[in-house]
Amino acid sequence: MTISSQDTILIVGAGIMGAGIAQVAAQAGHPVLLFDTRPDAAIAAKGQLARTLETLVAKGKMSEAAASGTIARIEPIPSLAAASAARVAIEAIVERLDAKRALFTDLEASMATDTILATNTSSISVTAIANGLRHPDRLVGMHFFNPVPLMRLVEVVSGLQTSPDVAEAVFELSRAWRKVPVHAKSTPGFIVNRIARPYYAETLALLQEQASTPAILDACLRGAGFKMGPCELMDLIGHDTNFSVTQSVFEANFYDKRFVPSLVQRDLVDGGLLGRKTGRGFYAYPAPPDLVQARSGTPTPLAPKRVVVHGDSPTAHALARLVAPVLTRFAQAPERSPQSAWTGIEVDAARLVLTDGRPASDLARDFGINDLTVFDRPLNPENSVTPGALAYANHRDAAESWKTQAAVWLAALGFAPHRVEDTPGRVVAMLVNEAADAVQQGVCTAEGADVAMKLGVNYPAGPFEWLSGWDAPGVIAVIEALDATYRGERYRVSPWLRRHA
Repeated sequence: MTISSQDTILIVGAGIMGAGIAQVAAQAGHPVLLFDTRPDAAIAAKGQLARTLETLVAKGKMSEAAASGTIARIEPIPSLAAASAARVAIEAIVERLDAKRALFTDLEASMATDTILATNTSSISVTAIANGLRHPDRLVGMHFFNPVPLMRLVEVVSGLQTSPDVAEAVFELSRAWRKVPVHAKSTPGFIVNRIARPYYAETLALLQEQASTPAILDACLRGAGFKMGPCELMDLIGHDTNFSVTQSVFEANFYDKRFVPSLVQRDLVDGGLLGRKTGRGFYAYPAPPDLVQARSGTPTPLAPKRVVVHGDSPTAHALARLVAPVLTRFAQAPERSPQSAWTGIEVDAARLVLTDGRPASDLARDFGINDLTVFDRPLNPENSVTPGALAYANHRDAAESWKTQAAVWLAALGFAPHRVEDTPGRVVAMLVNEAADAVQQGVCTAEGADVAMKLGVNYPAGPFEWLSGWDAPGVIAVIEALDATYRGERYRVSPWLRRHA
């Protein structure tokens, strides 16, 4: 089953998503029929698209011939009766199951039996949408991301009855449209909206515990390579939209505690503080968010008597590399203890310890010392240690002098240290765990998860790329420590990770 560039594509829904899909299809050479139940909406969408393309021509980003050809291939139609010859019909209407079912029932009645029916749903089960169709095997999910012309990812979502040939035809069609498709099984949230939940949920949990502020949490995650921190991203998405998706995934997973919505976000929604579109969310707009900036200058710590780098992991080796030039100021060199069961730096009787999921208070008790600081795992897109914004927490009984020196040492290593309350770090570990569960359940492949998260939400690396620079036992240790701290159903290790440990 193949779809050629001469085949007609029907787009139902002339909103932002529908108009974007129409543009992409027309740019690929297809005749495009655009329909909307709102009077003149399709005509208005074509007019707006023409103005957008004129702007691109003026900026030299598109030729005049390409722009005029794209517009000429889009035809607004007054009714679905005019679309009976379309080879593919893609809906981009309101996100309601009843509305989508009714539409596809109408399309099935008026179009050829081999017409491919595709839904751009972002959260509704493709299997449920197909229920009641005479030919449910020809319905497939074709989930684009906004803005459609710029975002490269397309999730090709198969319901229980979707024909493999139909899914493959849409996969290849997406490629022909210069998109990067990934196959997904129709489960709540598909790939991106499911795996991304911990990025928001764990940040909101930290805010609810008053562990830190939105600005500091955003800074630390940008330091890990994310283009936007979770709080500024939720402000951009809109808290009503983000909260609705979280509720949908939570309910569809039979109220699994991993996906429980946040009281912090519900308060924002209840108060109408929806983010950029209302002028206030975590931050006030139109002014840019008051984001924490990296500190300038490199402070010099007090002269130590002895510095030992513990552990034999890539992070330990990186810490040894970073601490060496600091110690040259004191005519010293770091000692190494690769056999240690922990990773970090011992400064005289105090310790800077890489997190393993345990809070500083637990580590201090287990080590039998008070002067202890735990710091988050430093990550960048290449999975190596590059100094940047970094969260750290002190044991509450540490001496004030060590609390000051801990921050100075982290800054001397090149990091921009941000103190948080003594709660375990968790976001990246939970993203990896959620992706592992998605693979375990056949939602996607590990490669598909990496591609989807990098292209769908601009993550600096895919979850399995992070895992390759860490290890399954390390991720498991963090999640088990979280479970020991909080007790409940939220923090449980994916069976896939256990098998690969």
